Amino acid sequence: MNGLLFSGIKKLTFTETPDPTIVEAGDVILKLELAGICGSDLHPYHGREEGLDLGTVMGHEGVGTIVEVGKSVRSLKKGDRVFVPFTSNCGGCFYCERGLTCRCSSGQLFGWVEKGRGLHGLQGEYSRIPFADSTLMKVPEGVKAEEALLLGDVFSTGRFSAEMAGVSEEGTFVVLGCGPVGLASILNAKVMGATSVFAVDTIAERLEKAVLFGATAIDFKKQNVKALVLEETDGRGADGVIEAVGSAAAERLGMDLVRPGGTLCVTGVHTDKAYSFSPVEAYNKNLIYKTGRCPARYYAEKLLPLVREKRWGIDRLITHRFPLKEGAFAYQVFDEKRDACIKAVLTT
Repeated sequence: MNGLLFSGIKKLTFTETPDPTIVEAGDVILKLELAGICGSDLHPYHGREEGLDLGTVMGHEGVGTIVEVGKSVRSLKKGDRVFVPFTSNCGGCFYCERGLTCRCSSGQLFGWVEKGRGLHGLQGEYSRIPFADSTLMKVPEGVKAEEALLLGDVFSTGRFSAEMAGVSEEGTFVVLGCGPVGLASILNAKVMGATSVFAVDTIAERLEKAVLFGATAIDFKKQNVKALVLEETDGRGADGVIEAVGSAAAERLGMDLVRPGGTLCVTGVHTDKAYSFSPVEAYNKNLIYKTGRCPARYYAEKLLPLVREKRWGIDRLITHRFPLKEGAFAYQVFDEKRDACIKAVLTT
């Protein structure tokens, strides 16, 4: 098969790579139809996360059709159209039983192979999916491939973020960063009834999309974010802040914006070695700090009925489409935010 392979920092190669095969009885082989490029894919792309083996097929967001089925697979068959939450999960361990599918005792992240161990990703023509019965979800009739793809990561992470931040109808909430996850957090916050949501970014097109989703836009370069939030909240600060960037500077700003007793939710993937604030600062603010990987399989099932209602238009998060063979170029466009790119997908 052909796939988009990690070949070094800022270097991806679309080339032939071995076809995936059934390894365990619970596996299936998926023929990919659509794959997403995620902000967290940029971490190994930039070298901010070390350890990814050269030759790893990239990507952890995908929709496709099952073409081969392991002997113990019961709920799926050849020809089923499915989408892939971004980690595999066994469905029966301590963590899976509690809905924390992203920390399954046997689960793995798609698109991460280190020292020969791990799972190749979904930015290829085919992919092996372990624990298929508990990992995959069927794409219902009437649900677009793009909607299913977003359920497997971005839209689910947006709901996870909004819930962690304690979003409610009464409070004031701030989303730092209007990339795909930030925008999905705004959309979920509005779905959950939030009436006061501020969206902070510097890119006009992203702020326009945030306004379309119901937020009040703040341009970080042109406006005083802290002053505006304090004015809105009688000097207290926000009840909850969602940091969807993944940087020390954004985390620090979130700490400055959240009120005493409020929640700072850090959804952006951080690679810094320390927090941007001290333990005494957190203590003095009675800070509630929440972070972690979204259990996408759990949330995808929870949110699928909402997507089927067709009222929220989550596929508006996707701005660019490229054929898989142009994947290296697509990464450049996504990384550099060319042509107002917010979310890019690859078609096979």
